[in-house]
Amino acid sequence: MRLLYGLLAASAPCLAVLSFCGFGGQIASTVKEPVLVTATEAYDATAAVRGAERFVRGARLLLIRNGKAEPLVEGFAATADGDVSFDAKRALFAGKKNQSDPWAIWEVTLADGSVREVAGGDADRIRPLYLPDDRLVFAQRTKNGFQLTAAKLDGSERVELTHIPGSAVPADVLADGRILFESAYPLGGGKTPELYLVYSDGSGVESYRCDHGAARWGGKQLASGDVVFTHGAGAGAGLARFASPLAAEAPVAAPRAEYMGGVVETRTGEWLVSAGEPGGAHASLKLWKQGASQLQPFFSLPGESLVQPVLVKERMRPHRHPSALHDWNYGNVLALDARESREGDLTEVPARVRLDMLDAGGNTVALGSAPVEQDGSFFVKAPADAPIRFALLDAKGKVLRQEHGWFWMRKGEQRICVGCHTGPERAAENRVPAVLLRTTTAVDLTGAAQPAVAGRP
Repeated sequence: MRLLYGLLAASAPCLAVLSFCGFGGQIASTVKEPVLVTATEAYDATAAVRGAERFVRGARLLLIRNGKAEPLVEGFAATADGDVSFDAKRALFAGKKNQSDPWAIWEVTLADGSVREVAGGDADRIRPLYLPDDRLVFAQRTKNGFQLTAAKLDGSERVELTHIPGSAVPADVLADGRILFESAYPLGGGKTPELYLVYSDGSGVESYRCDHGAARWGGKQLASGDVVFTHGAGAGAGLARFASPLAAEAPVAAPRAEYMGGVVETRTGEWLVSAGEPGGAHASLKLWKQGASQLQPFFSLPGESLVQPVLVKERMRPHRHPSALHDWNYGNVLALDARESREGDLTEVPARVRLDMLDAGGNTVALGSAPVEQDGSFFVKAPADAPIRFALLDAKGKVLRQEHGWFWMRKGEQRICVGCHTGPERAAENRVPAVLLRTTTAVDLTGAAQPAVAGRP
């Protein structure tokens, strides 16, 4: 295995590296750290959200420094999805030993190049990201598409975090410990890539913002706390951001290009991006100083796209999320005012709320209903680890409003929501919900004879 320490520590002896000739532009002096990047002939950035292969012609991880690049590891038919540990001593990646193998999760020690398998099997496992407490999250292929899975770095204690009839793929781990992931909108039932959040135990799933529209993917958090992502697809792909004070995305006035996601912020505040010419075949690495009218070349390879850039440097460890889940077969949902919605508040108070679940055959099953109070509040018990959604009904049973996507409750999760798809930025009225003045016992909507659940035996 090729030693890599010479690329990472100035005090170590210099090593010979394989130089790839023909790359455009100059290495910018502002980037002092090595860059870990995936090189590929063909890249479909949002294919995994559809449950498809992103690298149809293969891929390889490269380490780039001072105009030279070398493979991260040897002896693999394909490698991709690099993520550097918080102390910059190790890196996770997805790899195939043989071309016919499924993708598995591996970890390399950067000082000596030693490699070990973290999570393998007969199904693809991709997009590994480090979590605090020696854990990781990755996407594992199931019959319902890719699902988020968390585990210890030794491969033990695996927990499936997502439970939807569609794919979910991790994009970043935020400073507060939540996992930013990509899935379709509506969640589990749509086709447009969207960004969502979930805690590392699978609880608290929500949209990052509810101004859904164009495709959003490739999100990464900056030091400011803002999340920058690719907005749109193909030749129309640009950059946008989520900022804490704003209830909707804000455009980023970046030069026109076809962006491939995964913005990296350098120590001088410049952004290292993967971008190509609009309508072009391949993307290269470029630098952009905010406010500048042009992207500056950083590194390119003829006939290949360079995507998923990561700096090899120490970084802040995210906060650890202390889980409060229990080994129950249900979770509780308290809605404060189901009349509220980003689509416009209901003028009519719903009479009841119905809970639907997706069974193992992909059929929608109504598990029952509960009364809605005059202030719009309700309190119900829902089945855990299953695709569920709510519908609001009038006194005659007519649907006034319903969710078109799916979400889930983890075992023992205690969840409070403002209303029906109001958005995480919406605050509730400071009052005691009427349902809790009447009772503190949740209406059981788990189903007395619960049918088999999609994704569960």
